[in-house]
Amino acid sequence: MRYWIIVVTALFLTACATSVERVATDSTIDLSGAWNDTDSRLVAEEMIQDALSRPWLTDYTNRTGQRPAVIVGTVRNLSHEHINVNTFVADMERALVNSGRVDFVASRGERSEIREERIDQDLNAREDTRNAAGQELGADFMLKGQINTIIDVEGKEQVRYYQVDLTLISLADNRKVWLGQKKIKKYVKNAKLRY
Repeated sequence: MRYWIIVVTALFLTACATSVERVATDSTIDLSGAWNDTDSRLVAEEMIQDALSRPWLTDYTNRTGQRPAVIVGTVRNLSHEHINVNTFVADMERALVNSGRVDFVASRGERSEIREERIDQDLNAREDTRNAAGQELGADFMLKGQINTIIDVEGKEQVRYYQVDLTLISLADNRKVWLGQKKIKKYVKNAKLRY
């Protein structure tokens, strides 16, 4: 009898165990219908591809003979849910840098750390290996944006609408040189809906 109790207990505990399966990072898995890594990656790639195909880029390159330098400003999450904007911004930065058509400059926080390193080098590094202050590349354009949502719920059904708006602004004269917009709409049918 004791043997059967141990076997049944072991089977019960095994049935309740967590199961983990490794999947490809570019695979699409939508569990809740909420914003996820696939949405972030696809929106960033599509928006940057659109931005790089618009006239602002060739206009700037033809006028100056150089690649434009871009910095990411604030991308605000105005949605109803938590969206890690940092992963979205990192996806955009990667796409811009990897295009080879745009230079990308460090953000305000990154620059502070780099400037501290230059000060340290000035005091502690050999003269022939020091990087001098005052040689930074200034940004020509700032990329700003926001993520908004609209949720429509009826019973166990839900429609989630995401709208991402990005704007590229000239730092020389505040002109908006590119306006990008990407919309995602998801229909979710579930016994337990999240808001």
